[in-house]
Amino acid sequence: MKITFQGATREVTGSCILVETENEKFLVDCGMFQGEDAYEKNSKPFGFDPKSIDFVLLTHAHVDHCGRLPRLVANGFKGKIFCTPPTAELANLMMLDSAKIFLNEQNRNATEPLYYDYDVANTKKLFSLISYGKEAIVMGGIKVVAHDAGHILGSCIFEVNINDRGVVKKIVFSGDLGNSPSVILKDTETIKGADVVFIESTYGNSVHEPRIQGKNKLKNIIKEIILEGKNLVIPIFALERVQEILYDLNDMVEREEIPFVPFFLDSPLAIKTMESYRKYAKDYFNKHANALISAGDDIFAFKGLKFTPNIKQSFSIKKVRPPKVVLAGGGMISGGRIRGYIEEYVKGSNNHVLLVSFQAEGTLGRELLDGKKEIKIGKNKVFVRAKISNILSFSSHADEPKLLNWAEAIVDPKPKQFFVIHGEEETSINLAEAINKKTGVVSIVPELNKEYEI
Repeated sequence: MKITFQGATREVTGSCILVETENEKFLVDCGMFQGEDAYEKNSKPFGFDPKSIDFVLLTHAHVDHCGRLPRLVANGFKGKIFCTPPTAELANLMMLDSAKIFLNEQNRNATEPLYYDYDVANTKKLFSLISYGKEAIVMGGIKVVAHDAGHILGSCIFEVNINDRGVVKKIVFSGDLGNSPSVILKDTETIKGADVVFIESTYGNSVHEPRIQGKNKLKNIIKEIILEGKNLVIPIFALERVQEILYDLNDMVEREEIPFVPFFLDSPLAIKTMESYRKYAKDYFNKHANALISAGDDIFAFKGLKFTPNIKQSFSIKKVRPPKVVLAGGGMISGGRIRGYIEEYVKGSNNHVLLVSFQAEGTLGRELLDGKKEIKIGKNKVFVRAKISNILSFSSHADEPKLLNWAEAIVDPKPKQFFVIHGEEETSINLAEAINKKTGVVSIVPELNKEYEI
């Protein structure tokens, strides 16, 4: 069996693993690159013939895992895409949003779109739904079981049993592992045993602050901007991050822990994904979240919160005098409605920008996180006068201790090998060394496009 990594090796985005057996060829994820040189990376031809791929296993709906599927389809892929029902629904929304962004970029920068909405429609037809814990025979001698990754709604760990030349091998693909316990989702599931494991390492050298500490930090920031009459802008991702923050804000408002202040959710995509979260709550949320919903609590809505799906409503937000809180789409400040705020807001000392998401290298969010005092937005140089803060506890990714605990729990059999992926180089190397030290298992940080034998 041969493995080739087509992305997310020694970097965080572009997840795409090519698996070749004697008779089958499949992908685990087909994600988009983000950050520096993203368009060039995404525009390159695939390192394989899309027509030759038999099927795809899609771990979850973040664009760095699903974002190039329409491009794969446009280039001839016709197989099935296996994923959970929420992932199919959310991925469709994410890919449609990407297609819209590509068209806007074409008009602004004269760049060829990576794909169009009709490519997304053709991709949607290929989704084949699977449920957690139920074995599915996807092709020939390949059996798959999806387990709850606890990362975002519908995210899964794939356990793949492959009959490779008469020998059954159990391969596990972690996808992105959740920062359990979540206030909404069920906990990340552990795997009983494996021969080879592919594990993400986004926060493989970090320890998240406790969730209650992050919640209190958010509460204090809101109180501070109200007292000082400032604007608070929070760049958010449309999946999981915004839902968890709204959950906490709802709790604060209902307990009267913060004074009244106008809140705006300025992200059409996040507003659409909220419908999916509500739709799948019963089967995918944890007991506590479902108990609140059953008691009549809308956990994603509260007094003072306004959704602004259309652009006219978005423009009107700036006319609202501070203090106010804006959750704007575009977690890394590389796209989305946050770009309509950031130039004006970072140069104003009366503003506070709160980063709650992972910031990839080459993004404006990363520059702010690293403390740069001058950034370039489009063709303009902007001096950063706003207050910049970050909270790690809202991350939907497991940190180093949780990644190590998950890896160590895989026994009977203990893996012969770990491949550490989906992390910046230093972070992946750190986690690989830690896994090797804790489990005694050989852990490799693979190289892009290099072929590995299993």
